[in-house]
Amino acid sequence: MIITIGGLPGTGTTTIAKKIAKTFNLRYVCAGLIFREMAKEMNMSLEEFSKYAEKHKEIDEEIDRRQIELAKKGNIVLEGRLAAWMLLREGIKPDLSIWFKTPIEIRAERIAKRENQSFEEALEKMKLREESEKKRYKDIYNINLDDLSIYDLVIDTSKWDIRGVFNIVSMAILNLPHLEDEL
Repeated sequence: MIITIGGLPGTGTTTIAKKIAKTFNLRYVCAGLIFREMAKEMNMSLEEFSKYAEKHKEIDEEIDRRQIELAKKGNIVLEGRLAAWMLLREGIKPDLSIWFKTPIEIRAERIAKRENQSFEEALEKMKLREESEKKRYKDIYNINLDDLSIYDLVIDTSKWDIRGVFNIVSMAILNLPHLEDEL
C-alpha cells in the first residue's frame, strides 16, 4: 500500500502521517525531514536553504529520488508537498493521495506554537518559504501546488482536531477496495 499525505506547513501532515503509519504498520517517510537534514548539513536555516534550492535543482531532485525509491518498495506513508506528483510522474499510482489545507492564520498560529515564535515571525517565515517552494516547483517541475485535482481526498484540518482528521483518513484507508488483500 502507498499513501501520500501532502499539505502546506502547519496543516498537520506530519502528525497524521506518523499516526497512520503506526496504526497501519506502514513505513513513514517525510520529504520535509530530508529537506531539513540537508539544510542542517549545510548549516542553513530552512528559509536560507529554500532560497539556495531555488538555484540548485539537484536539491529537489535528490529528495524526489529518495522518495521514489522508498515508495517502490510499498507499505509506506509518504509525506510531502510533491509526494503524489512525483509518484505519478514515475508511473506509480498511490492507493490513496491526501492533501491537507488550512487557512494561513491558523497555520501560522500552529507553527508559532510549535517553533516557539511570535505569530508575526511564523507568518513571515512561512510566507517566504511557501513563495520559494511554489517558485521552485513551477520552475523545476511545472507543478502548480494550487492544483489539487490529483488528490483523492482534500481535508480542511482546521475543522477537526487531530483525532477527527485521523479518523477521516483511517476510514478512507479502511474503505479502499483492495484493502483486505494487504492488511
